[in-house]
Amino acid sequence: MMPSTTQGPTGQMTASPSSERTGPLTELRRVFDKQKASRWRVAKSTADERIAKLRRLRDGIWASRAQLEQAIWDDFHKNPTETDITEVSPTISEIDHTIKHLHKWMKPVRVKTPLPLFGTRSKIKLEPKGMVLILSPWNYPFYLLICPLAAAIAAGNCCILKPSSKVPHTAHYLKELIDGLFPEEEVALFEGGHDVSDALLEMPFDHVFFTGSPDIGKKVMAAAAKNLASVTLELGGKSPAIVDETADLSQVASRLMWGKLVNAGQTCVAPDYALVHESRVDALVGECERAVAERYGVTEEDRKKSPDYCRLVSERHAQELKKLLDDSVAAGAKIVMGGISGDAGERYLSPTILTDVTEDSPIMQQEIFGPILPIVRYSSLDDVFRLIQSRPKPLALYIFSADQKRIDRILENTTSGGVTVNNTIIHLLNPELPFGGVGNSGQGNYHGHFGFRSMSHERAVMSQGRPELEHLAYPPYVEKVRKRITDAMKYLMK
Repeated sequence: MMPSTTQGPTGQMTASPSSERTGPLTELRRVFDKQKASRWRVAKSTADERIAKLRRLRDGIWASRAQLEQAIWDDFHKNPTETDITEVSPTISEIDHTIKHLHKWMKPVRVKTPLPLFGTRSKIKLEPKGMVLILSPWNYPFYLLICPLAAAIAAGNCCILKPSSKVPHTAHYLKELIDGLFPEEEVALFEGGHDVSDALLEMPFDHVFFTGSPDIGKKVMAAAAKNLASVTLELGGKSPAIVDETADLSQVASRLMWGKLVNAGQTCVAPDYALVHESRVDALVGECERAVAERYGVTEEDRKKSPDYCRLVSERHAQELKKLLDDSVAAGAKIVMGGISGDAGERYLSPTILTDVTEDSPIMQQEIFGPILPIVRYSSLDDVFRLIQSRPKPLALYIFSADQKRIDRILENTTSGGVTVNNTIIHLLNPELPFGGVGNSGQGNYHGHFGFRSMSHERAVMSQGRPELEHLAYPPYVEKVRKRITDAMKYLMK
């Protein structure tokens, strides 16, 4: 007998709770209920107790760094040094920043009291949201799970974590790491596919933190809404890079190619396409070719053998990118560098640049998430603004220019989750800056204090002291009361 199925929040056809999925569902529910029973104990933990957990997490990461590097190599063939740069180092920096500032963040914030409330004292007390679900993606499977976890621990929450099944080696490493560091009634991690994610989304968490695509983000938000859970959505989109007439092209190429090719372009804030002034296109292509040759080798064979060039996450993703590239060339785009794919199973696509790309080219219709840089020519900034404003709001925007007035004009006429001027990606490494999207690219933000706040409820607390004035406005509303209120409003309007 076939089990009955339902359409889960993440789009997967999953078995109903009465089917053979009941076993795993029972385990999820058991751990959820166990955390729910611990929720108030964990919420009352002190700053020192939370810092001890964060130190345990940081030290556990450092002690198992070699295993993490091996797991990510097995999933991506990613150089261990690049893993250190993009996964380990920013995670440890985030944890250390949180440890340093947590005592201050947890203190209630005193706020001013308006005159009509004379005699009262007001403060904002940040308290844990309670039960947090963190759903992480496959592209940076360690960093994008542990950083929100650190924020959730700092805020005093219980957490259930679900890494992507597309990176099984890293997911298994994370499972062993978390199981070895935390009791399951405080932090637990479940491996598995979409059915596990769907089952977790059915449970009444207080907050859901999701990193992934906008399409799945909508489904996660809809599922969270059924339980009136708050959400942080870190999504993606087509993040543009603008290169004007004044930019230093050697510098642009070096930084643009790094942002595009790190993790083989599988980065949510990678420069998705470049809007380049028509007078600079050919020169920029030449500089980009030199930058790629210096880093990955001169010939295609050199680049294919390079130990420093990451692979795509799956053969399916490689095939989808190759089809997107072929369709774009058929529509008129020109490959001026790369475009070479590997044999079946190699998950390889060479660093690629396309020119003669138009707004309606297939490659301009979706987020690329791979090592392909389309270049769109422009003649005036008005053309740039029209194109960017006509599209969903991107997660990041990059401006390459030596003209501050032009930079300011671009900022005034565009919107994005974040911006880096004369570089790419690095804005997300500053814990003093909020990281998050806007509209199609996300909702809410985190990193540093912003992450602590996203995992906390800002509770308003007012204490009545002496004297108190509100009795002067109690009914009955006789003439003297009305005059008193009118005089007070006139005074406040001065």
